[in-house]
Amino acid sequence: MNERFSSPRIAVIGGGTGLSTMLRGLKKLSRNITAIVTVADDGGGSGMLRQDLGMPPPGDVRNCIQALANTEPIMEKLLAYRFTEGSLKGQSFGNLFLAALNGMSDTFDEAVRRMSDVLAITGRVLPVTNENVYLAAEFSDGSEAVGESHIAEFKKGTDKRIERVRLIPERPRALPEAIRAIEEADMIVLGPGSLYTSIMPNLVTDGVAEAVARADAFKIYVLNVMTQDGETEGYTASDHISALFSNSGEHLFDWCLANCLAIPADFVRRYASEGAEPVKIDDEAVKKLGVGIVRAPVAGWRSGYVRHDPDVLSRELLRVYREKSHTRVYG
Repeated sequence: MNERFSSPRIAVIGGGTGLSTMLRGLKKLSRNITAIVTVADDGGGSGMLRQDLGMPPPGDVRNCIQALANTEPIMEKLLAYRFTEGSLKGQSFGNLFLAALNGMSDTFDEAVRRMSDVLAITGRVLPVTNENVYLAAEFSDGSEAVGESHIAEFKKGTDKRIERVRLIPERPRALPEAIRAIEEADMIVLGPGSLYTSIMPNLVTDGVAEAVARADAFKIYVLNVMTQDGETEGYTASDHISALFSNSGEHLFDWCLANCLAIPADFVRRYASEGAEPVKIDDEAVKKLGVGIVRAPVAGWRSGYVRHDPDVLSRELLRVYREKSHTRVYG
């Protein structure tokens, strides 16, 4: 087996819990990982640091660094520790660590590189841009919400859909290293993660979607297991894919990896009470988009949540890459 198949260069694009979860599994199988991460968050501890220090939000980037870190258990706990009282209540030590490095660095990506070096991570983590950006969503009724943290609440309880997302300022310059990582990748993975607030902010950053579309790589989208209240209520697999293609203006991938395990009934009931459900796979509609569906048992459930199993997901991604890299989907 040649090096491209035994140790592929993998570029993953996204943010939030889904991306960092997947990275924990991928790092066990490959050292050639570059995570390209959104910096549009404006809520929680990240939003506080963004407002107070004028820095990009550290949370999603920090989660990915932690996922790829090779540290002692005490360091892992320290980075994840959240203060419980005082002016730092709710803030994580990992965010503060990255904020301190940002104060010592000329650019945010330099701070990210320094933190990555300290924690001896497997692979690389790159912010998609160094610019100070905010996410805006335009809805089917013509209304708009500005700020990632406001979008879900703005949509909840209505039947309107998100039609388009954009960044403010529009199409900020992508980090050159991120574009290079996409261009040089053997495999590009989009998701898993919140469709509009974790994946798309990367794709509407100038040059990213275009680089993905033209890359000579195996390109695959990891479909979320469940819909998300405030973003994708009622969305099928083809709805997710159509949204990615229409917002980016590109045919970004030829394959979609979807979960095939049945979710336990008690989890389905609890999620239904919160406006979410397992994503339905509408094969014919997906086929019309020129995308092939690969089903695999990649879901897991624990602590009350349905998530991707990081080890199974990573193994399945590499299996699909090796089996289908030279396969055309249709035609």
